[in-house]
Amino acid sequence: MSAALPSVAIVVDFGAASPMSILAAARGLAQVVFVCDRRRPYVHALFDDLAALGTVCDVTDLSDDQIDGHPALRHLDAITTFSEHQLVRTAALAHRRGLPFLSPDAAVAATDKYRQRELLAEAGVQHTPSRIVRFRDGPAALAAALAETGLPAVLKPRSGAASARTCLIHTVGEAEARLREFTVGAEADEFVVEQMLTGDPAITAAGWGDYVSVESVTSYGHTRHIEITGKFPLASPLRETGYVVPALLDEDTRRRALDLTSAALMALGVGHGASHVELKLTPTGPRIIEVNARVGGYVADLIRRARGYDLIRAALQAALGRPCTEPPAGYRRHAFQYFVTPPMAAERLRRIDGIDELLQHRGVHLVEAVKEPGTRVDWRDGTLAYVAIVHGSGADHGEVLDLVETIRRTIRVEYDERASD
Repeated sequence: MSAALPSVAIVVDFGAASPMSILAAARGLAQVVFVCDRRRPYVHALFDDLAALGTVCDVTDLSDDQIDGHPALRHLDAITTFSEHQLVRTAALAHRRGLPFLSPDAAVAATDKYRQRELLAEAGVQHTPSRIVRFRDGPAALAAALAETGLPAVLKPRSGAASARTCLIHTVGEAEARLREFTVGAEADEFVVEQMLTGDPAITAAGWGDYVSVESVTSYGHTRHIEITGKFPLASPLRETGYVVPALLDEDTRRRALDLTSAALMALGVGHGASHVELKLTPTGPRIIEVNARVGGYVADLIRRARGYDLIRAALQAALGRPCTEPPAGYRRHAFQYFVTPPMAAERLRRIDGIDELLQHRGVHLVEAVKEPGTRVDWRDGTLAYVAIVHGSGADHGEVLDLVETIRRTIRVEYDERASD
């Protein structure tokens, strides 16, 4: 008789892995228990489907003590999450059980953009002037913060993901206006202003963004760097427009990016689990944009298609306290995702055409129309403001850029736009 598989709890919320992809990655490795708080909108919408897929532990309105004693978690061997929003909670639950995951302090550091900057500076890894700002503190306090960071600067929530409510600012007045609009109706009012990192266009070829991300998995302090993900140029004000695997980097830049990532993870105490570290490619070398202690959004699909490697499974292996498997050395194809991104002035999708025509092109595998005509769009949602995602692959980076140009010519989008922004 074969031994029973270990049990791993997944604290569910919107993030980098769907429940189906988690179950597929766990096949033959672990039994999955979905830990669900139905007060989270993403979980509420999926709850009935999750219950049909497998074991569910409903923790809605439960304290950590009650969760710890829940019958569904009695014989738990591991716990993890693929959601930025659940890192702190998962770390607390793992700490109570003595299970391998981020420490509570590391989880806070990974989700607090200001604390990250402090820790990176204290460790001598990177000093990036950064200050906490609040609209209620008034223009004088804001002006003082910007005098320390310099202008232009980046304004972003102290905690957040996907570039939501993130923008460049050039004056104190602009910063005050953005803080006002970002804070209205928001759950939290603390933002960070920090020095803008300037990219070097000479490092990457034309058509590519001046930043990358490093995807890694750490088990008991030993980090295996899985991939460096390339990016397309940002859309205004700071929204991502898509990714490619592999990145187009020379060997020296690649080595420096990996070394900096290792140092950053150590500085933040990220001793366990997956990570997604974004780096700006500047004239003085790679510089840290931010450290995310989780699988990066979208990258697992790209790595699987480009290399046949399952990053979700690797993260589950780390959760179980095992070293992850080494990825294959070569690439099958250059896999990409391209986001059809509305302009900042757009407020509603009017129509989108050309999808069927685009699918006739070799190298375009799937087009996801994620918003229907009549749906509201808002640049403040960050990267997630996109209206469609195109999945494809090419034989090399040149072919990928040719396909992106085909996408731009073929997909026709109309928006209702606000008079001014």
